[in-house]
Amino acid sequence: MRHLLFIALLSLFISNPVFAKKEFMVHNRLMDHGDGHLMDMDGGMVMGQNKDTLPGGCDKIAATKEITVHAGHKYAKKFPGTMFAFDTQEYQFEPCTKLTVHFVNDDNIRHQWMMHGLPKYLYPKGMFHLEVTGPGKISGTLIFPPNDKTYLVHCDISQHMEKGMKGQLKIGDGSGDLPSIPGLTAYVVQDDYSNSVPEQVVIPATKKEKATKAAKVSEASNSGLSGVMIIGIVAGVLLAPLLIRRFKGMSTGEIISAIIEMISQGIAMLIKLISALIEKFTAKKVIELADK
Repeated sequence: MRHLLFIALLSLFISNPVFAKKEFMVHNRLMDHGDGHLMDMDGGMVMGQNKDTLPGGCDKIAATKEITVHAGHKYAKKFPGTMFAFDTQEYQFEPCTKLTVHFVNDDNIRHQWMMHGLPKYLYPKGMFHLEVTGPGKISGTLIFPPNDKTYLVHCDISQHMEKGMKGQLKIGDGSGDLPSIPGLTAYVVQDDYSNSVPEQVVIPATKKEKATKAAKVSEASNSGLSGVMIIGIVAGVLLAPLLIRRFKGMSTGEIISAIIEMISQGIAMLIKLISALIEKFTAKKVIELADK
């Protein structure tokens, strides 16, 4: 009985499509949804296909070309720190070239080969897009505009481009190189796998900033002293007649004793006032019960 159960479980495990590797699929039976948008139910899609309409400025097709682009994890091995890549990172064609791209996904996940910035009057959303889920192949065609320009080609799946799946496509002389293309151009933000803590950069203040700060501190200090002095003068003017009357006819020793006594009385009154306030706000309220 145990042997039969083990054989049944093993057969289920082997036959389960979740664990089985997906077969390579050629996506050549795509449904046309209009505007160059083709797709099937097996994970294949083409967006922005254009086989016939010339872009403005192109009198004729300058050249007809075909390329095969491979995408997968194994192509990233030559670029340390990356996870995915195309087999080629740079392409170059004449303006007004008609190009057919055969896109091959060598991984068991979804990948894309897409470019943005195409003229929107001809390419909806301004892009050309090939997509395959799992191992497979799909083809699409477009016609390039006449301008010299450099286009980004990449996979738009989350983190695939950031992890290396990108390249550049130049039309004519191009419009310069794009940053962070693996093996071609320097990274804008280079990954750092060391354990070192970056040093904090302290930008020294300029002489003008130092002078402004010192002036503000001096102004605040002077304003504070001025306020204290004004309060002292006003208090002295108001209390002077009372103090003269209070200390009239006293000796120096008697005046000092009287001042100390006044200060003591003031402190006692202040303590009494604070105690009364604390008692008032901390006392429990008595809740009167209603008569039955």
